[in-house]
Amino acid sequence: LHTPMYFFLTQLSCLDICYLSVIVPKILENLMVGTISISKTGCAMQMFFFLFFGVAECFLLSAMSFDRYVAVCYPLHYTIIMNSRVCKSLVAGTYICGTTVGLVHTSITFSLPFCGLAINHFFCEIQPLLELLCGNTSPSEIQVIVVAVFAIVGPFLLIIYSYICIISTILKMSSAESQQKAFSTCSSHLLVVTLFYGTASSMYLRPKSSYSASVDKLLSLSYTVVTPLLNPIIYSLRNEEMKGALRKRWRKINF
Repeated sequence: LHTPMYFFLTQLSCLDICYLSVIVPKILENLMVGTISISKTGCAMQMFFFLFFGVAECFLLSAMSFDRYVAVCYPLHYTIIMNSRVCKSLVAGTYICGTTVGLVHTSITFSLPFCGLAINHFFCEIQPLLELLCGNTSPSEIQVIVVAVFAIVGPFLLIIYSYICIISTILKMSSAESQQKAFSTCSSHLLVVTLFYGTASSMYLRPKSSYSASVDKLLSLSYTVVTPLLNPIIYSLRNEEMKGALRKRWRKINF
């Protein structure tokens, strides 16, 4: 299991756990106490970590697509290209991008005056906070679009390019068994990408006129809670090695 693919999966699992930890505990606290409140500092921290983990996951999924691209298109050079240094550099790059976006966006947003205190959302999301800002919010809205293009569109285009190359290589394979194995290797990642990027792009890349508080909450719930919970299931059930390990563990428990 000490391969680049599982190294990236470990990082993805950590990001999913942290992503959930940023939002869910506060929601549960509010439900148990019966009050719905958060301090300005707490809101800023929640927004920073939400952006940090979200942007890092966007770029990590892109790095994982590059890993699959090398594995399928250059199998004989895979271990040379995807060595430990390259893998660690890719992961470090994802965290640097997440930190940069989180710090810049949060510091700019919370340096502006707020004209309201009630956030129409279950956590400190970007769009509901922008609605509380005083005066002209156009610069902040442009900032959100720039961040979305950098963090969502950029990595997504890299993923699309990787899969165009992957599919082209798979179709050239003479053996049906090799094609099936290659497709099964990439199917889990492709499903996770579709879930994550589909909901995130629907949230941040649609016109302002189409914003709806109820729809925003549903989309936010999908990519902040549902998708991170589904990721381990998707990778476990679609990966033969993982299924084999689970079967062995199950036999040991029963016998």
